[in-house]
Amino acid sequence: MGAASLSASLLASGKRGAQAQAPVVLGIGQHRYEWVKSWGPLPGDADYGNTHGGIVIDEAERLYVNTDTSKAVLMFDTEGRHIGAWGQEFADGLHGMTLVRECGGQETMFLTHTGRHEVIRAKLDGTVISTLPFPGMAGIYASPNEYQPTGVAVAPNGNIYVADGYGKGWVHQYDAAQAYVRSWGGPGNGDGKFQTPHGIAIDTRAATPVVVVADRENGRLQTFDLEGTFIKVIPGMRRPCGVHQLGEDLLVPDLAGRVSILDKNDQILTHLGDNPNEALRANNGVDRDQWQGGVFIAPHSACWDSDGNAYVMDWNFRGRVSKLRRLD
Repeated sequence: MGAASLSASLLASGKRGAQAQAPVVLGIGQHRYEWVKSWGPLPGDADYGNTHGGIVIDEAERLYVNTDTSKAVLMFDTEGRHIGAWGQEFADGLHGMTLVRECGGQETMFLTHTGRHEVIRAKLDGTVISTLPFPGMAGIYASPNEYQPTGVAVAPNGNIYVADGYGKGWVHQYDAAQAYVRSWGGPGNGDGKFQTPHGIAIDTRAATPVVVVADRENGRLQTFDLEGTFIKVIPGMRRPCGVHQLGEDLLVPDLAGRVSILDKNDQILTHLGDNPNEALRANNGVDRDQWQGGVFIAPHSACWDSDGNAYVMDWNFRGRVSKLRRLD
């Protein structure tokens, strides 16, 4: 739904009054969603704190939401009920997460931390299992402080890929035993180069998986084979922050005020919640009185659940996560 259509929907809702408010519906075709009002309240309607990180969902359909507070990971069920929190030791810098099913069926979590300059492997309750070594052997960094990883992904073969989005703009690869393998990228706007490789994911839609990097400040996605060889650029983004896959489609949160959905051929199917006010896009300081149902501010992370409902984290100083219920 474009800004004009959304405005018309909201206007119509206002005319009917609170007694019979029309739902806010976004998207087209197979990707139509109803905006769920006030999803995920905390007790006492407390703020989450700055939501500057990731949002993921495990196989039990529990959502994990990063904040910059001492409750660095908030947990919810899909209906938005708060079911726990952890991560005091991860405050101020926990930035990205991915979930992995390991041998034996156990799910574990990989987390990036910009302030600790490391990637952490942990249980789903936050218990640390191990940390990935600082990629000093790449010959890129004068000190670990220059390394500020923002995204992590794990391939089916167990290889681990880390995007140094807030550091020097490289992708680092580790093997399944967490030993350093190689690095690629670096600053630039040519093929295979990055300006803030903010998010990273493994695309398994084809027979051979590929690495997808959200090259945020170049306004594009890029794909690579599992050895880091450049494949192609996917254009059409403003400031993409990450990628999440469900079936043949990709969900892309875009910091500049919208979420995009791509089909199996990497063509854009629709943009969701596009903010018509450019001053509010990618603006961390937008307060609650300017939040509007059906309109995003600064999408920083997003994921689908198994039913195709979408959950979107806005980068916001108070903390904002929205649910879009998929319509049949």
